[in-house]
Amino acid sequence: MGSAKPVVPFKKPVQCFALIDCNNFYASCERLFRPDLKYKPVIVASNNDGCAVARSAEAKALGIKMGTPIFKIQDLIREHDVQVFSSNYALYADISNRVMTTIEGMVPRLEVYSIDEAFADLTGLANAVSLEDFGRELYDKIERWVGVRTCVGMAPTKTLAKLANYGAKKYVKTGGVVDLTSQARQRKLMAITPVDEVWGVGRKISKRLNAMGIETALQLADADLKTIRKTFSVVLERTARELRGESCLSMEEITPTKQQIVVSRSFGTPVETLDSIESAVASFSVRAAEKLRYERQSAKQVTVFMRTNPFNKSHAQYSNSVTSELPMPTQDTRELLALTQVLCARIYRPGYRYTKAGVMLSDFYEPGVFQTSLFEVHDAKPKSKELMAVLDTLNKQKTGTLYFASQKSKTDWHMKRERLSPAYTTRWAEIPKVR
Repeated sequence: MGSAKPVVPFKKPVQCFALIDCNNFYASCERLFRPDLKYKPVIVASNNDGCAVARSAEAKALGIKMGTPIFKIQDLIREHDVQVFSSNYALYADISNRVMTTIEGMVPRLEVYSIDEAFADLTGLANAVSLEDFGRELYDKIERWVGVRTCVGMAPTKTLAKLANYGAKKYVKTGGVVDLTSQARQRKLMAITPVDEVWGVGRKISKRLNAMGIETALQLADADLKTIRKTFSVVLERTARELRGESCLSMEEITPTKQQIVVSRSFGTPVETLDSIESAVASFSVRAAEKLRYERQSAKQVTVFMRTNPFNKSHAQYSNSVTSELPMPTQDTRELLALTQVLCARIYRPGYRYTKAGVMLSDFYEPGVFQTSLFEVHDAKPKSKELMAVLDTLNKQKTGTLYFASQKSKTDWHMKRERLSPAYTTRWAEIPKVR
């Protein structure tokens, strides 16, 4: 008889989450096809080129804060040759998709949390490889394949992974990667992290925590859980438990269905006529309907709202909204347009300078899942589904290929995008040419 083989003890998989976050994402996207901007300060402006919503490290070093109005820093922009770009959402969405696809090819499970960050489930990976080495490989691959720099934080809970990512961003010596699976390292980082930097702790809550003597993440982790729950909420108690290494938040691989869809814009210049407002609301309705079909939902409730500029006290102020219901839930743009135009006319008042309007769809149902009243008759438009599919297919290739007449009567409400970069990755005509 041969000798018995030694029994290999079973190793319980070590739970671990990673948070991968792109650095200064919008500004980084603008630099991708502009190598001449590598060391120059770059900022991306909000809708209508109003405020700074993204800043490169060089722009931050100049003291430009998030949300600073562009007109207030014109002297700074000229003095330091700051490059200002209008928000190019098509470009950012495409680069984001490339980043997420790269990550997805390296991890078992992925949860896309926002356009520039994602959680990955690395449970069990520590049994086979060094987490720090894996994080470094992930970091290098995204930069090499996509051209965007990231920070990677790894820890036993999502909240601690967020904290690890904060450490990777704040402390240059980490090289953009932090493994926070060690309890000693967790406590060391928490001790030097202000409590308002903890995921889910906002400004108001942090002020109340400070008043209780809780100023760091470590103090929140060590706080009495019953007191936290009684004074604040079960949500903050869960945050404290996560900081202690107790995982309370699981991966969400399937994006939850939206409860409502809102499409609104600030106008490039104030508009006064009903014709212009209706044109804007029509365009918002069309976009909302596209999003509704993408979610595979039908909406029964529609809201239209409009307002003047609340910060301009030299002009008369007006703000109003109105909500109505359709007889049957629908995802047909034509039905939604018909209702929003009626609602728009109902709340419009002449004599005001309108600066913003919008459409909200709510009360969602899956298509075909709705019990009508016994006495209610509703004739659905013939071939509605097929027509909307053709509309979406063509407009996906190029926005605005097909449009409704009510969208184009006026264009004076369109956003200002005077510094918009080319659609480098989504339009053939704007692909960079190498000579």
